Amino acid sequence: MQLADLAASAAENWPYWAVTVFLIVGAVIDGIQLRVPNWLTLPMIAAGWIYSGIWHGGEGLVWSLVGTGVGLALLLPAYAIGGMGAGDVKMLAAVGAWVYGWHTFYAFCASTIVGAVLAVLMVVVQGRFRKHYNQFLMIWMEILTVRDPEKLSAIAAQRKPSMMLLPYGIPIAIGTIGYFAWTGMLL
Repeated sequence: MQLADLAASAAENWPYWAVTVFLIVGAVIDGIQLRVPNWLTLPMIAAGWIYSGIWHGGEGLVWSLVGTGVGLALLLPAYAIGGMGAGDVKMLAAVGAWVYGWHTFYAFCASTIVGAVLAVLMVVVQGRFRKHYNQFLMIWMEILTVRDPEKLSAIAAQRKPSMMLLPYGIPIAIGTIGYFAWTGMLL
């Protein structure tokens, strides 16, 4: 592919590049601060709605709202039980505002795989497999037995200082950008 072709392709696929830049910035901030700030996520969600409404009309706006809802719905359960921050949830909702529901779902699937791999790598590097395996089993049993999101969230908040934390904006960024690249959305 020639440079002119690459530039034309990038110009045609600029929404995916905008989301890619957003994801990289969000992942870097999450990696440093263990949070994805509202000043980044909320304008990106609104910009996705505006873009969709202007370039694709009412139908585009509806698909953008659906995508936002899909992004929220996929990560809200983990947030509700204290397993993830609200910024991570809004980060995936922002992806949905731009790329709609199906792409958001597939990006979530890729992000889940990346998150699992990174979590295992973190455990291996720390060399504390038994501790984290036992914590995983304990958390899983709590989810199965307690079933009250508020109680689970309180338990998670108490346990948080002893937990290995994975800034989930990083797997969201890697998984989503990887999905974009795999499907040819960036070229």
